[in-house]
Amino acid sequence: MRAGGNVTRWGMAVLGTVGVVTFLCALAETAPSIPKLDWDCGQCHDTAAKDVPAVPAATVAVSVHARLGCRDCHQSITSLPHDDHLPKVECGACHAKETAAYTHHGPGVVGQTEDLPGCADCHGTHEILRSSDPASNTSPARFPDTCGKCHRNLDLAKKHDIRLKRPVGTYEASVHGMATGEGKPGATCIDCHSTTGTGHQILWLGDPASSITHANIPATCGRCHAEIRKEYEAGIHGKLLAQGDTHAPVCTDCHGEHGILSPKDPRSNVSPALVAQATCEPCHASARLNNVYGVPAGKLTSFVDSYHGLKSMRGDAKVANCASCHGAHKILPSSDPESSIHPAHLAQTCGSCHPGITAEFAQTRIHLLPGQTGGVWSARIARIYVIVIVLVIGGMLAFVALDLRKHWQRHLDRRHVVRMSRNAALQHTVLMVSFIALVITGFALRYSEAWMFRAMFGWDGGFKVRGTLHRGAAVFFLLAVVWHLVYLRTREGRSFWRGMRLGRGDIGDVRQMALFFLDRKRRAPLLGRFSFVEKAEYWALVWGTIVMAVTGLFLWFDQGAQLFFEKPVLDVFRVVHFYEAWLATLAIGVWHFYSTVFKPGVYPGNPAWLTGKMPADMYLHEHGGDLNPEFHTDELTDTDERSNDKEEINGRLS
Repeated sequence: MRAGGNVTRWGMAVLGTVGVVTFLCALAETAPSIPKLDWDCGQCHDTAAKDVPAVPAATVAVSVHARLGCRDCHQSITSLPHDDHLPKVECGACHAKETAAYTHHGPGVVGQTEDLPGCADCHGTHEILRSSDPASNTSPARFPDTCGKCHRNLDLAKKHDIRLKRPVGTYEASVHGMATGEGKPGATCIDCHSTTGTGHQILWLGDPASSITHANIPATCGRCHAEIRKEYEAGIHGKLLAQGDTHAPVCTDCHGEHGILSPKDPRSNVSPALVAQATCEPCHASARLNNVYGVPAGKLTSFVDSYHGLKSMRGDAKVANCASCHGAHKILPSSDPESSIHPAHLAQTCGSCHPGITAEFAQTRIHLLPGQTGGVWSARIARIYVIVIVLVIGGMLAFVALDLRKHWQRHLDRRHVVRMSRNAALQHTVLMVSFIALVITGFALRYSEAWMFRAMFGWDGGFKVRGTLHRGAAVFFLLAVVWHLVYLRTREGRSFWRGMRLGRGDIGDVRQMALFFLDRKRRAPLLGRFSFVEKAEYWALVWGTIVMAVTGLFLWFDQGAQLFFEKPVLDVFRVVHFYEAWLATLAIGVWHFYSTVFKPGVYPGNPAWLTGKMPADMYLHEHGGDLNPEFHTDELTDTDERSNDKEEINGRLS
């Protein structure tokens, strides 16, 4: 009995000792430990010695590699002091699975493409922490900074032809970026771009296995949005995608990619106010896609013109939009019994906004343009309105035309002065017609999407005709310039030239006009045959003609111009040509039209450009300084007689 009892006591002692040792070992495994730094390494690297990288023991102590010694990673070190440049640490010695997965980073191939990030670029070196640690480089909140080391670098983007220049900043402003930045759950870079979800296999979108290729986007987003993915796949868009249709929209087509915003955000593409035009329109207003799927055109236009569309355009977030009726993700054609717009479900769909709506009223067609309503009376009223508009506006236009004719006739019946010869008047006409043609055909190129220019040249081959008309008008304009230069050599032209020369009198006229405008002078100055306004217009025309002719000819014959000028010079010519055209157009539209058409005393227009003559009283008002005093009224006797040939002036009066 005693011997048996001793054996039992010895056995219990051994078991107890083993248990204590096991407990202490387990405790050592879970408790923070002092890193196994060799004493010799710590002599140099534990402090920031000169030209020696600091590796504080405290930093290593909290890292995931705290239990490793220096030589576990730096196996090439066999003696001290070691070489200044050590071989790259082979992380795959311990992390074989991750290393095997990391074969690509976007379009780059590991080991072949330069600038690809290595393990340390993302995870760090001696301070590597678990991804669950908020301070880790690979924690959700830190991913923008980690990925941004490369993806914020515009030089790298340019070097590797990465077209998306600022994805990180856009992501940070999105719902996902703001959530992770606040420590809340949200999609990170690797959640979307990694096929394995760990970030070690990031394939570019051209790879069929990539998580961001078009066909895989719903599955990628569905990792977090599983229910929405099911709805999408049950809808017409998801079904088309499953059939391999590349036209089918996916999550990013509607919500965006890096800059996804909440539908409640008014800037979001899927916000109530923008969803129709920003999201649905690009596909459903596409003539090409409508032709592919046989969908009638004009659906979106009819919505925009409807009560719902107009209210939505004004920012009303409560009015019905596309998604209100058709659904957001499970979108089905009206012929599908499960569709929210199937005849059997219309009362329920419309009733969500209009409680108590009858089934009959819910059948009213929505996507119809004005005049296309289903009722007979609606169509008749639309036709009546068209007839009324034609008759009423046509009558108004006829009244305006007759009234203008009467005023013009009053101008022509009065005593008049010969302002221009037929030669000069014809020059003006050619210049005017060619200038207007140049303006229309020139701006039609830059603003080709404007409705006016689409109506003029939007037909097949129309813009080729536009180019021909623009160049033809340029030729006529230059011929008018040559004609004018020849005209200046004639006796009449020399007289015109003398009248257009700037002089001291013009400076005085500007000063006197300024005093008159400021109510410092009771009467406006009596201007000569050509006022300072007309002289300014003439010399501006000379300058503009030179600039437009030189730049226009180089742009017209750009192949030959490249023999003399670099492309940046031709780009400058294009900019100058465009803005000089705007300057000339606005100058004519504002100043010249006012002086010759809308100015009180001149309206409804100076007839000289048609007949070469203008009424004597108009001439007296506009160019009183060019007439003898005998033709002045009593109020206008304080004129300076600047005309050099009074008999010529008198001869022009009739």
